[in-house]
Amino acid sequence: MRDPGTPQKPLESTHDLLSLVRQGDRDALERLYTRCVPSLRRWARGRLPAAARGSLDTQDLVQDTVVNSLRRLDRFESRHEGALQAYLRQAVLNRIRDEARRVTRRPVPSELTDSFESEAASPLDIAIGREGVARYEAALERLRPADREAIVGRLELQYDYQELAVILGKPNANAARVAVTRALARLMEQLNAA
Repeated sequence: MRDPGTPQKPLESTHDLLSLVRQGDRDALERLYTRCVPSLRRWARGRLPAAARGSLDTQDLVQDTVVNSLRRLDRFESRHEGALQAYLRQAVLNRIRDEARRVTRRPVPSELTDSFESEAASPLDIAIGREGVARYEAALERLRPADREAIVGRLELQYDYQELAVILGKPNANAARVAVTRALARLMEQLNAA
């Protein structure tokens, strides 16, 4: 447990860590990996199609994708705080889509019986769920990058407001909370307009 009299080490921004990694700092690469992976795992949980889960675990998919993406950091250009997380999230989403396509190309053979009841969601439930996700993602894309980062960071990656303050460049957790609230209001306007 940390001694209350010991000053707490300030959080490094992702941008600072990226600069250190590009200079060859292996510890900074480890800190960057440790910062990014847990939230990406939370975000990716449940997104990998059930048929693909037997051959590949979601955690393994995220880890493999992040490791491969971090190897190519020399080609990544960070234009704003949160850009790396968005880049990694997109890489994980692309990998999930690849796995979904791979599984549908070679369905798992199974024996059908006369009375086969599926515990999976019905095609209608799946279509409604996909439509909702598609509406959310389309509305999210119409927002400013800062609003998008605030929403993704809080809702999808589950950052607390102190972490968001660092990522969004806000002076404190309360300012980050206000930014998220305003971004969510703009998202609702976009959803209602569609």
